[in-house]
Amino acid sequence: MKDVAREAGVAIGTVSKVVNGLPVGKEYRVRVEKAIKKLDYQVNRYAQGLRNDRTRTIQVIVPNLTTPFFAELVNCIVKELAQRDYRTMLCMTDGDPGLEQAHVLTAKRHMADGIICLSYNPALQVPENVPLVSIDRYFGAKIPCVSSDNYGGGRLAAEKLMENGCGHLAFLRVGTSLASETNKRKDGFVSACEERGVPCALKIIDDGTPYSEFEVFLQAHTHGGKLDFDGIFCVTDALAYWTRNTSRGWGSGCRRMCRSSAMTVCGVSAQRTCPAPPSSSP
Repeated sequence: MKDVAREAGVAIGTVSKVVNGLPVGKEYRVRVEKAIKKLDYQVNRYAQGLRNDRTRTIQVIVPNLTTPFFAELVNCIVKELAQRDYRTMLCMTDGDPGLEQAHVLTAKRHMADGIICLSYNPALQVPENVPLVSIDRYFGAKIPCVSSDNYGGGRLAAEKLMENGCGHLAFLRVGTSLASETNKRKDGFVSACEERGVPCALKIIDDGTPYSEFEVFLQAHTHGGKLDFDGIFCVTDALAYWTRNTSRGWGSGCRRMCRSSAMTVCGVSAQRTCPAPPSSSP
């Protein structure tokens, strides 16, 4: 910074103001900016953050980047932060509660100005002095929660299936005991079915339960080689991918029925990933 001040012929304090975005005279700003460019001066943002108690860094915590929705979400967040001159500290937890908690404490140590978090950890503790925005999970009245219209999405899925001529629907979901906004998808789906008098069956399993539970459910609703349902709502890309692949191993009649069934996908799961999902989340 001393070299920049010497080159620009100004005081070090003037350089500091320019670097930190504080108001200075136009002539001084132009001289400092020219000196910075000539000397290729690089601001140490982290050292700057220690002095100003701001790092212009936002910590983004997600379970993984192999689930399509998580990857797309992170991509959008990084772009939006960059447009606002914020950097992203990306943290992936792979479902490890201890690792997730450690990442939150990193922000508490002033290494990030705030957190954007997609958490499925029921025991996660968020310090009061750490700004946090939650995605899809309700932490409390003081923590903002950003979510899509899950109830409306559930209704839309049912209505789309019925629009395609489906008259007997199934709802498949990996559930969670947490207060999650995504729980509302079932309510919207059931509401739309009840309004139209369309029968629907629900199969919801807990996180960590094998997908084979869905296979048992679907096989129990298979009669004469045909699936009882002609429309299925899977709330995750991974589940839709798994359901289609699994149905190919059943009897020919059932396989034809599954292929002709409408399948709607909404959202993603925290714990399930698919290597090559055929569809993407809205």
